[in-house]
Amino acid sequence: MKKRITFFFLLSVMAVSASAQHHNGRFYRLFVPPTFYHSVANKHLSLNSFDENYAAMDEVDHALMSIYLKRPDLLVNSENQLRAAGSIRNDVEVPHTQDVELAEQVSPVPDDTPDVPPEEGVMIKKPNFWEFKGDYYLQFLQNYISSNWHKGGESNYSMLGSLTLEANYNNKQKVKWDNKLEMKLGFQTSKSDTVHKFKTNNDLLRLTSKLGLQAHKKWYYTLQVLAYTQFARGLKSNDEFTYSDFFSPFDLNISLGMDYTVETKNKRLKGTVNLSPISYNFRYVSRLGLSTRYGLDEDHHAKHDLGSSLTADLEWALAEQITWKTRLYGFTSYKRALVEWENTLELKVSKFITTNIYVYPRFDDSGARDSDMGYWQFMEFCSLGFSYKF
Repeated sequence: MKKRITFFFLLSVMAVSASAQHHNGRFYRLFVPPTFYHSVANKHLSLNSFDENYAAMDEVDHALMSIYLKRPDLLVNSENQLRAAGSIRNDVEVPHTQDVELAEQVSPVPDDTPDVPPEEGVMIKKPNFWEFKGDYYLQFLQNYISSNWHKGGESNYSMLGSLTLEANYNNKQKVKWDNKLEMKLGFQTSKSDTVHKFKTNNDLLRLTSKLGLQAHKKWYYTLQVLAYTQFARGLKSNDEFTYSDFFSPFDLNISLGMDYTVETKNKRLKGTVNLSPISYNFRYVSRLGLSTRYGLDEDHHAKHDLGSSLTADLEWALAEQITWKTRLYGFTSYKRALVEWENTLELKVSKFITTNIYVYPRFDDSGARDSDMGYWQFMEFCSLGFSYKF
């Protein structure tokens, strides 16, 4: 069937080529989708349907009629549908064109990557695994009491300065190295002290260094070095005796253990906890007169102890303006024990003004026992002043 239809179309084309001079506008029917035309059916039903002058047209109509009768499924349109759609519009004189503006030429995007000379090869930027930070504050405390105050007492002035510097290395793989240097020095004056114009009320010089090798996630094998002493002489009111001095005492603790990184409370509680089952402690006292006061044998400058130690250094942001810093240190040689628990509650008044509440209980049974406090010692102060972090 398809071969016959193709044959009819070929005959029609040949007829069109042979009698193109008799063109009457119906050849387009060969090149549009098959359509049912009324004139084709009427012509074949008419008695005089053939005309020699229009042989090519008759062949076209004959081919179309064959399609109508044998392959009606190929018909797409009908003459009624074409009439309903309307004829070609003749009222459009100017063709419609879309007014499109050409986009401006975009300048080439500059390449921020520096040009590397071929002889130097590819430039690789080395990552910086170091982090440096610190903070300092300068606090003041003033207390005035008149000479006739009904409860007695004494006016005094005090000042405290603190500086903390940190240099931490972490290659984000296996190795980290944390270093912290803490310096505190405070002075106070009182009218009743006729021997000293001023004396220290807080004195600390401490270096903490930890080298860690990652064992599992937040656990590290750690070698910790802790060294601390003070800057100036330690004095008491109306007393010329020196209770402490630079390198009197000086403590050096070297420990081997495990370090755990704390990060919880949505990262508001951060810090480290170090557990060292093997810990060596070296104590040196420069002033021989203070040897027995700090647990050394008489007329000896140094003492060696082997034991265990614990160090916990945490910082907790309780609120946007309130931060609690705590440090717990303990060492035992299984003959003596030392425990220090430093707590600082920082209340932020403004960007550069803070109030600090400092509480420091301490236990040390290497010295003489006090009749009231035993081996416990205690220090506390509250101050207001300037602070800055960098």
